[in-house]
Amino acid sequence: MKFSVPSKTLHSYASSVSKIINAKNALVILNNFLFTIEGETLTIAACDGENTLCARIPIMDVEGEGEVCIDARRIVDLLRVMPEQELTFTIDDATMEIEMSHPNGSYKFMGISGSEYPRVKRAQEANAMEFTAPGANLLRALESTAFAAGTDPLRPQMMGVLWDIKPDRLIFVATDTHKLVKYEDTSIASRIEGSFILPNKSTNVFKSVFSKDEIVRVVLNPEQGVIFETDTFTFDSRLVKGRFPDYNRVIPATNPYSLTVDRQMFSNACRRVSLFVDEGHGLLKFKIEPEKMTVKASDNEYNTSGLETLDCEFTGTNMVIGFSSFYLADLTGILWTEKIVFQLADPSRPAVIVPTEDRPDTKLTMLLMPMNVAEF
Repeated sequence: MKFSVPSKTLHSYASSVSKIINAKNALVILNNFLFTIEGETLTIAACDGENTLCARIPIMDVEGEGEVCIDARRIVDLLRVMPEQELTFTIDDATMEIEMSHPNGSYKFMGISGSEYPRVKRAQEANAMEFTAPGANLLRALESTAFAAGTDPLRPQMMGVLWDIKPDRLIFVATDTHKLVKYEDTSIASRIEGSFILPNKSTNVFKSVFSKDEIVRVVLNPEQGVIFETDTFTFDSRLVKGRFPDYNRVIPATNPYSLTVDRQMFSNACRRVSLFVDEGHGLLKFKIEPEKMTVKASDNEYNTSGLETLDCEFTGTNMVIGFSSFYLADLTGILWTEKIVFQLADPSRPAVIVPTEDRPDTKLTMLLMPMNVAEF
């Protein structure tokens, strides 16, 4: 077999596909890419034992067809330091010896027969639910929610992002019990109804591989997995088993008091005061008055404290409430409006955080559980 391909193109796709490979694999063969040459297309596939990611690349000067396994780390590291130029791969079908050459040099290494590469059972497309969506919309939704997903193995159903598919909208939800983010996109009308939990690893692979300029085909078979496909990539992912918590019951229907504050001023003040929190719990205390908010943190062990005051608009009476500085920074960090709104009830009930204005066809709702405050 023989083919030619631009070095930077090959590096870009090989680097993307390598993101699915685990640092340590039970099967040594999973440290390899499966290169498949068919017609004028090279397919690079990688697998971690449960998920499979493939990229399709146009190639030139093709001679023969077939499969070969190539050490993933070696080829990615080599391509990373390779200048932009045309590379020619020559593969001995009998011995699996591979020569990668360019005008100024050549490299030889051994491959493995493609027949030895494990094939993960692909999610069946027959009788599956299917819809398409712009990559930009899906990426924006995942970037708005994935950070809130849980990492506790004792709560596996929360270790991923819920895709709640409605006929007229797509809803994304993530929570770790301390914070929750719900993102709705009404521009995606799937005309089907279903749901699945995409694991954290698969979410990260999706975010790093798929482009906002492509249309993504989503094929869901809840019992077997989900397939994401574009002209360039095919990602076959397993799903998190179990039921996701009923997020609609968690989000308060009516929080009567509204706190509006400048996003940048609030974020900067919290960042500065957070330098003085007790690292054991990261508590930030807030004393909220109709036109003023005081942010305070202290660490009694080191006898340090920080305090700042900033303007706000609050429709309730004076309130003292506490939040984790870590979770608060996560939530406010993804907001984009000049001001943000906290919908509050009392210091023991969760706060709902929303932008002052949503982007067209979307709605973002964030929930943050409060922390106990003995005294301000």
